Amino acid sequence: MHTRIPARRVLRRALVTTVVLAVGVVPAAWVATPAAAAQPAAPAAAGTAPRVSWSACRDGFQCGTLSAPLDHDRPHGPAIGISVIRLPAGVPAQRIGSLMINPGGPGGSGVDVVRDVARLLPLELRARFDIVGFDPRGILRSTPLRCFDTFDQALDVLPPFPFPVTTAEENVQRAADDRLAAACARRGSPILAHMSTADAARDMDLLRRALGDPKLTYLGFSYGSMLGQTYANLFPGRVRALVVDGVLDPIAWTTGRGAEARTVPFSTRLRSDQGAQATLGEFFRLCDAARADCAFAGRADRRYAALAQRLRRQPVTVTDPETGETFRFTYQDLIGISLGALYGPGSWPDFAMFLRDLERQASATVVGRRLATVRAGLGLAAAPPEPYPNVVEGFPGVACSDSVNPRSFHAYQRAADTAERRYGYFGRLWTWASGICRPWPRGAGQDRHLGPWTARTSSPVLIVGNHYDPATRYQGAVVASRLLPNSRLLTYAGWGHTAFFSAGNFCVDQHVTTYLVTTRLPARGTVCRPAGSPFGPLEATARRQATTAAAAVLTGSALPAPVRRAVRAR
Repeated sequence: MHTRIPARRVLRRALVTTVVLAVGVVPAAWVATPAAAAQPAAPAAAGTAPRVSWSACRDGFQCGTLSAPLDHDRPHGPAIGISVIRLPAGVPAQRIGSLMINPGGPGGSGVDVVRDVARLLPLELRARFDIVGFDPRGILRSTPLRCFDTFDQALDVLPPFPFPVTTAEENVQRAADDRLAAACARRGSPILAHMSTADAARDMDLLRRALGDPKLTYLGFSYGSMLGQTYANLFPGRVRALVVDGVLDPIAWTTGRGAEARTVPFSTRLRSDQGAQATLGEFFRLCDAARADCAFAGRADRRYAALAQRLRRQPVTVTDPETGETFRFTYQDLIGISLGALYGPGSWPDFAMFLRDLERQASATVVGRRLATVRAGLGLAAAPPEPYPNVVEGFPGVACSDSVNPRSFHAYQRAADTAERRYGYFGRLWTWASGICRPWPRGAGQDRHLGPWTARTSSPVLIVGNHYDPATRYQGAVVASRLLPNSRLLTYAGWGHTAFFSAGNFCVDQHVTTYLVTTRLPARGTVCRPAGSPFGPLEATARRQATTAAAAVLTGSALPAPVRRAVRAR
């Protein structure tokens, strides 16, 4: 039974739902893999493969825990637990091996995502592969990074807005980041120093061995693309088939180019703000073209700008339809929910109606219901899956371990100002998403990988990029495809965050599925095009029916913290 959260505190409790992923509907009892504390590991005999002791955990799934070294440089030192789940192949006689999935974040639960989506995957994948998910080290059911005694204490450290706009709010953000970093420095436990993506990739190779696969078959979304690229460069000879979808530029994520590491935060270097602004432009264009089929049609871009300016001057009151309590809806909330909606084009008709009602100054109850509809469509309407999901600490635990960032607060202020001036509404949101990395404890990410990113893998890598992705812009896929010499770029000329399985596009789904089963790549230069518009009545209906479940699960875990706060997901 989950405690109902008062509306005045919902803003900070939005982080209950984790990042691309876990809609939070999986009771902890379903996954019989409690978080494991660091403990001495029994030395393994030479040549002995790691093992997972599997047990049934409802609906045909099997769950277990993989023991991994806390520090891979000390394989016989303290150990941590990696929570794992799998759904065995539907046709054992045709089984190829295991398909390992990471849903993104960082901070997303692979256990929850596999629980929710494994049965929805294309039948060819379900038949031929064990579908495997895991919570990366430091996250949720694996040995977690926890910096507080309770989840309420973790949430209370967050600022009361999705991202800062004014200088005064920036100072509030600074103080909140300092408090979180200090708490993690005091109480983060040894896992704090060992949460880099490179550490997770080494765990993934241990898991591959435990599953009995001679080489890895992998599907990574969003941040999962960073995990996939890291594995490909650390273990290039152990790749059977590797798909990354919604691709991060690995140089921007880690070090930046030139002097950027000292002057520009990693979340700004990725230029997600530019991708989001371009996607918003497509929302306006398609909405106006749809006319009566889009509730916000008719100079949508100008109307949105006027609405944003009005909310800057005067927030409005919104009523939560579940609790009946009211809260202020601000400019920052508008930008946050706009970014969230851009992740999933299936939500665009509902988002347009929300904007229309907000523009018309509809009642607090009507606007609250519209907001709840958009929130549900993004997979952010569920209750927390456990008493203390470490979504507050999980993201920085990984991202700040991986990346080199400025230590100057003024560098973040300058970067936010510049990003907003050059790339519009989303510059501040994306810049301050990494503000916590400024004071993050030194010593984190001791074994991180900062490049190079140019290893030639034993089998080719398939890289999937979306023209209008508001989080991992298409250029990230292009960069990754040029860095990896044995790779192929598959382009989706559509909208939203990631393409396979969530866009409902037959062309993308067929090429990715064929590659995973056969390792056969699509032809060089292949571009998959969307059928119609998210606002066309038939197309919109088909997209919603085909992709609602999958898109909600994947979108929910990829959404950055400011978005989850803005839509007040529980």
